[in-house]
Amino acid sequence: MELVVFDLDGTLLNRDSVISDFTRETLQLLASSGIAYTVATGRTLHASRSVLAGQGFGLPHVYKNGVVIWHPDRAHFSHHNVLTAAELSHVNQACIDQGVTPFIFTLENKDVHGVYHAPLRSKAEQNLKSLYLEGRGLTVSPVELLPAEVDIINVSAIGPRRAIENVAAMVADEDHLVAYSGPAFEGEDLYWIDIHHSSASKGGAVGVLREMLGVKKVICFGDSDNDVSMFSVADESYAPANAKSELKALATEVIGHHDEDGIARFLRSRFDLA
Repeated sequence: MELVVFDLDGTLLNRDSVISDFTRETLQLLASSGIAYTVATGRTLHASRSVLAGQGFGLPHVYKNGVVIWHPDRAHFSHHNVLTAAELSHVNQACIDQGVTPFIFTLENKDVHGVYHAPLRSKAEQNLKSLYLEGRGLTVSPVELLPAEVDIINVSAIGPRRAIENVAAMVADEDHLVAYSGPAFEGEDLYWIDIHHSSASKGGAVGVLREMLGVKKVICFGDSDNDVSMFSVADESYAPANAKSELKALATEVIGHHDEDGIARFLRSRFDLA
């Protein structure tokens, strides 16, 4: 069995963060040819549902960069790698010291995501809250309502590039934390950061899927540094033309741009899809 694993943003999705008609047709061709595929993304399940609905993603999905695996057939999460109270305190303080608001993602009652935040400081943070509420259907609450007994799966923030880089540097001394960051909005000096347990990675979660599903070959697609671990465990790895240079250097091959159906066009050639 071969398993195709897609990153979403900057890879399978176009610049409008949707699956194009051409890519949608390609996924249908994969399914009709019996080729297995799934997703490994930094997004949550809630942030991915609308783009994946009806696209044949019936196998387990990897979310939050490998923190959790979602099993659609059982509507259940597994493979948790959560933050300790001390780690959460360190990350929160680093964000506050740099003038950015931490957004704390939780997993409650085993299968329900929640988001909690400190007082918002900027329009960008207000927009992020609105995105979580309206665009992604998450429950968003003040940090004062954070339950005492809950799994913390990651902390995210948005802010000026220098502040975000400083947050990353301030948490770098935590052995069990890893931070990913990048530009938030094109043309603006705004960056995002996601911080979670270092044991959580796309590569680790894909390894779990390989054993779980009896996969003989993994073929993956990604564009950023959170895809490095996935590239390292895959048998074949492909980076679109828009990918970061570090990832291109690790790829089996660099293929077409994500906004030009690069992944779909490669798949049609790779698997000889009609």
